[in-house]
Amino acid sequence: MNVLSRADQLASVVPAGTFIETVTSVKHYTDRLFKFRITRPASFRFRSGEFVMIGLMIGDKPIFRAYSIASPSWDEELEFFSIKVPDGPLTQHLQKIKVGDAILMKKKPTGTLVNDALVPGKRLYMFSTGTGVAPFASIIRDPETYEKFEDVILTQTCRDVAELQYAKDLVEETKNDPLIGEFAAEKLRLFTSATREDYPVKGRITTLIENGELFRHLDVPPLDPATDRAMICGSMAMLKDTKALLEARGFNEGANNKPAEFVVERAFVD
Repeated sequence: MNVLSRADQLASVVPAGTFIETVTSVKHYTDRLFKFRITRPASFRFRSGEFVMIGLMIGDKPIFRAYSIASPSWDEELEFFSIKVPDGPLTQHLQKIKVGDAILMKKKPTGTLVNDALVPGKRLYMFSTGTGVAPFASIIRDPETYEKFEDVILTQTCRDVAELQYAKDLVEETKNDPLIGEFAAEKLRLFTSATREDYPVKGRITTLIENGELFRHLDVPPLDPATDRAMICGSMAMLKDTKALLEARGFNEGANNKPAEFVVERAFVD
């Protein structure tokens, strides 16, 4: 089965409305997680935090899945952070990509994890589990985020400690970025926890919110809809629990056409 074909071989068989792009780098973090970058079409525009459908030709059939764009809207390339699913229709093949391989990408991005879907506030929380950190990798590298918020807090919870490395590298690189490093160094903070291995902070993010450990570590007041805004991306169970937790504290869910105090993204690969 010829899974990874060259772009010129694909042009006649891919669906309409699809870009054919080239893999420029791949980095594997664990046996479950990896990131990759692809070329960016000159005409492709998106808002930081949005997702897009990407895929591969598997035999003679294209297979697509929704992936949050991890690079900021100004980046010359597009970055994605992915889980590896051994029998996943797409990820079992995607995890084997190499530099120079062709990736399919639909032309229309969308999503709710954008700054426009939140009303103004003081502090932005980005709650993530696993590869749910991907859209936040885009948002924390967008200058608009630092213009809108005084305090930018990225949280990531993973089962194993090694799975937290992507976010750690990301925050360090962001603070040293020539475009936004000065703002990130002043405003961006990372809070990480693990659920299966020993780690300075252990537990699900919802537990750490409810018992107040999150706020003690950050030295900030508990969640308050008058000042705080939140974005959530992760497993379905995490989304449901975190959403209920915020609503119980008086937060309202927002959307592109109706901004409010928090937003949820359900479309990502995990």
